[in-house]
Amino acid sequence: MDEIAQGLWHWTARHPHIDADVSSYYLLPERVLLDPMIPPAGAEWFAGREPLHIVLTNRHHDRDSWRLHALFGCEVHCVANGCHELSGRGPVTPFEFGDELPGGIVAHEVDAICPDETALHIPGHQALAVADGIVRWPGVDGLTFVPDWLMDDPEDTKRGLRAAYRSLLELDFDRLLLAHGEPLAAGARQAVTAFADG
Repeated sequence: MDEIAQGLWHWTARHPHIDADVSSYYLLPERVLLDPMIPPAGAEWFAGREPLHIVLTNRHHDRDSWRLHALFGCEVHCVANGCHELSGRGPVTPFEFGDELPGGIVAHEVDAICPDETALHIPGHQALAVADGIVRWPGVDGLTFVPDWLMDDPEDTKRGLRAAYRSLLELDFDRLLLAHGEPLAAGARQAVTAFADG
């Protein structure tokens, strides 16, 4: 567990379905989890600081949300056009792009790679949380894309993602919370600018 800024916690855990480490985040003062896996220290880590909400950056990132819901009663939030895939897993509160969510988070549409791809602007932590549209692989310099085989039309998808993130540069953020890869604790605007400019 790493506190990358005051009250903003990050950890990685192995995702059994993709056999890779993924990143999760906890906004402690707001008691909001983002794309959560159970921390390596176990759910006991949350004793005395139990989460109230879980916000997903897309429908694929529910991960351990249902276990955490069972343990703490967390409300799970997913963008409305992705909720169909979560049917039968547990209760979900849908939101729309542009909505303000718990913790003062505002949901922004990314689309391009999938219709429910969402960027979460978190003004209270000067952060932008992203799903699959931007990744940061170990040993690779800078931000990049998922492999081409995960995209229906790789070149068109990449153009769409660059355009989407270019439009998000109007937001105030200095931290980038990646679902796949280590977060950027500072300098995120410059890194996203370089990504968007290709």
